[in-house]
Amino acid sequence: MKTDNAHTLSALAVAIFRTNGALIAAGDALSAPFGLSSARWQVLGAVVLAGQPLTVAQIARNMGQTRQGVQRLIDEMERQDIVCFENNPHHKRAKLIRLTEKGENAYAATMQQWNELADRLATDMQAEQLRNAIDCLNQLFAGLDADPPQG
Repeated sequence: MKTDNAHTLSALAVAIFRTNGALIAAGDALSAPFGLSSARWQVLGAVVLAGQPLTVAQIARNMGQTRQGVQRLIDEMERQDIVCFENNPHHKRAKLIRLTEKGENAYAATMQQWNELADRLATDMQAEQLRNAIDCLNQLFAGLDADPPQG
């Protein structure tokens, strides 16, 4: 028997799935003029937010993605001069990923577009609602991370 909270959490999961799809579509539209996609924008953001070059494994872990998927994106972006590899003093084979000037410019331009959209979307939202949503999503993530479903 499903509890009221479980039913409400299920409705939240559906809302997250729908919102995720809409966010990806919006991100693709915002970033496409700058040679990016939502996935590429997220990879660049992981490096920018870290404030230092990261390995592919670190980027994947921070994004909750597979290392192989992130490696594919990194390889594509390296061929297009959006990111570059540099030696890692802590690990000979795991290169560090750094944004090139082209990558920094593409990321900054996409962020400018996102910030304008975020300002419009947030107009009718209350700061407390947003903080509560963040707390709820972080708690949901922590629970799934600590007790992942077995399949």
